[in-house]
Amino acid sequence: MHRSIVSATLALLLVAGSALAQGVGRWETRAPMLSLRTEVGGAVLAGKIYITGGLVPDGASGRVEEYDVAANTWLVRAPLPVTLHHTAAAVSGGRLFVIGGFGLDGVAVHSVFEYDPAADTWRPRAPLPTARGALAVAVVDGRIYAVGGMGADRRDAGANEMYDPVQDRWMPHAPLPTPRNHLGAAVGDGVIYVFAGRTRGANIAVTEVFDPRANAWRNAPPMPTPRSGYGVAAVRGRIFVVGGELGRPTTYPENEEFNPRTNTWTSRAPLPTPRHGLAAVAVNDRIFTIGGGPRPGGTYGNTNEVYIPD
Repeated sequence: MHRSIVSATLALLLVAGSALAQGVGRWETRAPMLSLRTEVGGAVLAGKIYITGGLVPDGASGRVEEYDVAANTWLVRAPLPVTLHHTAAAVSGGRLFVIGGFGLDGVAVHSVFEYDPAADTWRPRAPLPTARGALAVAVVDGRIYAVGGMGADRRDAGANEMYDPVQDRWMPHAPLPTPRNHLGAAVGDGVIYVFAGRTRGANIAVTEVFDPRANAWRNAPPMPTPRSGYGVAAVRGRIFVVGGELGRPTTYPENEEFNPRTNTWTSRAPLPTPRHGLAAVAVNDRIFTIGGGPRPGGTYGNTNEVYIPD
């Protein structure tokens, strides 16, 4: 009997040790955003997080707020030249770019705006060839790839267009195999991973990978929990997909990690405040999740929760 108890105890210790080695990470709360918003754009520039546009309780917004990670403080910056929501935001060459989105009337736009943080000013750049909102962007070698979304005709877009900020021009690339909207993208080892999203009013789980050098797509393991309207960010070669909506009466707390090197998914510590339409960005090996609606549909928030992976 004694030997049986010892064996059982050792087995439990081995299981616990395995869980600790794998780790789930932890969450912390930081200063909330100054406004309540959802369906925002978000990107990091010089250690500061910029949250752009979005839907607000009385409509849509061109508001831009800057979060100083080190000081844990917020500032209001020059607004977008036009009111936009469901935009995508990216950084290249020390500038912030806000790409596409929907206007106040809900129609997809071609607009591209560049922000100069030193001057706190915006200027228009070469328009997006395919008007889209609820799209995803990713940056490889300074070039911005705009993938998927919903077009002006309200149909799912498969467009994959690359913007060169130096030349201020767009070039078409191999289209997304599974057109969809409310998707997300992140870069790993020089290729772009495009996750899940929504098509024909339903969530899907597909993961597709674009290699800019080969201008070709391939498949990767699908996301365990089909979701749309989530946040996605990468830390040290691992990609985390957080939150989302659609298909449940509540928003999603899921935080799922994809490891490109092992081609596997792992569940991590769930989002404390489940949300959709949030921004997720990585700074100093931490993932900041900002804004978003706490319930499906037209809800708004200013929550700022940071995930610290193990």
